[in-house]
Amino acid sequence: MPKDKTLEDLFYDTLKDIYYAERQIVRALPKMARAAQAPDLKAGFEKHLQETEGHVERLQQVFDLIGKRAQGKTCEAIQGILAEGEEIIEEFKGTPALDAGLISAAQAVEHYEIARYGTLRTWANTLGQKKVVELLDQTLQEEGNTDKILSKLAMTAANQKAAA
Repeated sequence: MPKDKTLEDLFYDTLKDIYYAERQIVRALPKMARAAQAPDLKAGFEKHLQETEGHVERLQQVFDLIGKRAQGKTCEAIQGILAEGEEIIEEFKGTPALDAGLISAAQAVEHYEIARYGTLRTWANTLGQKKVVELLDQTLQEEGNTDKILSKLAMTAANQKAAA
């Protein structure tokens, strides 16, 4: 008979998922920065790369706090989202719509991360992992701020340039 799965098991499984995702995002952000045409978008991707490297480190702390080895689990969702971003780079390279497409792709990534971190934070709270909650909440706040910055960029030059 299979072992009953617990919320702790689900938390660990989802933690491995976001750990894998963050490491893939670290690889994707330099490509997005190189592709970006607007200097402020390029700078935003470069800044978020540094933040994302911090997210990976924070996740490693979470693994330590729960007494588990830091390891990733292939995340099909992030692979698909990042593949869409690469398609945008290829299909819209050199066009006025490229930056708008990059912003859209980046926001898809952010929304996925926000969903994952929000869930993990709630579960960590339920499991009584106060220090883990603090670490996850810090990352969740940074992801939310990045999403807001991307929205502002979308409302300014990127979409206006694409529509011209």
